[in-house]
Order: sequence, then structure tokens, then C-alpha cells
Amino acid sequence: MLCIGSCAPLLIQQHIHLSGFNHSWNVYKRGFGDINSNYWIGNDMLSYLTTNDNYTLKFDLQSRSTGKWFYAEYSTFVVLPEAHNYKLQVAGYSGNAGYDSLHRSNGMVFSTYDRDNDQSEVDPNCAARYGGGFWYKSCFHCGVNTSKSAFYFRWLYLPGGWQLQKSRMWLQCK
Repeated sequence: MLCIGSCAPLLIQQHIHLSGFNHSWNVYKRGFGDINSNYWIGNDMLSYLTTNDNYTLKFDLQSRSTGKWFYAEYSTFVVLPEAHNYKLQVAGYSGNAGYDSLHRSNGMVFSTYDRDNDQSEVDPNCAARYGGGFWYKSCFHCGVNTSKSAFYFRWLYLPGGWQLQKSRMWLQCK
């Protein structure tokens, strides 16, 4: 599905319960889950879509402590192909999420427990320690795919507390 004119938002991630995001590089590459539960579209598809058309990225974030929903939007969102380890290009934040938690991930490549690509100076492998694959530079800023129960999944400085009840990521045509 490529953007031609206007199109409906496309769900690329949904995290509605803590378990289900701790997968290998190959599983994140292909994608997993379904749109009624925990879901990841797959890095190959995400790269294909974002390198072949112009999309914005929107996060819907539900606070665990208040139940209120917040959003973060990015006017630039591109995921390069696997040959570049799914390097993230993101910019142009707007929204009411309180803080641009994804900005530190700009320029990062994707990490999973079996392929450590983060640049964390504190933790040797963010994905292995906290579960879930993502564009980790620093483990604690944007952790919408975190899956280990002691840490919850998070958006740093979200109004009302950083822990999330639910998160969704959407591609929207420009």
C-alpha cells in the first residue's frame, strides 16, 4: 500500500500487554502478532513503505497511572533496509506527550536481544536486559517495545508518569 493522495493510517505497532515483544532479529524482520493484540508490522515492510513513499509517524500513548491518551507525531520517518540494520531517520516532533522521547533514537540502528546495536554506556544490551527490539541509544527514553515486567514499557516524561498502559504507532500519508 503506497500513498497516493490521501490514505487511512496504517498500524505498524501495538503494545497492549507486557509480554509478547521479546523476539529475535529475524522475527522483528518478518513481523509478529495481529492488530487485535500485540503487533509489529515487520522491519522489512516498514523499510519498504518508508523508503518508497512519504509518511509521518504518530504514536498514541496511554498513561498507565492516569489512563489518559497522549500523542507524538514526527514529520519525517524513514527506516533504511536491513543492509543498514534498519537505521532510523526521524525528525519534526509535535504533540502533547510532554517530551520528544524518540529524538535520541534518530540515526540509530535496530537492536534485539540477539543483535546488540545500541550505544548505551550503562547497559551492555538494552534489548536483552529490558526485552523487546527497538532503535535503542539510551535504554530509558523511548521504550514502547520493552517487555520485561519489572520495567514496563515507557515514554520518558509522559504527563502523569512514564509507564504506559498501551502504545500504538501509525504511518500516515503526507
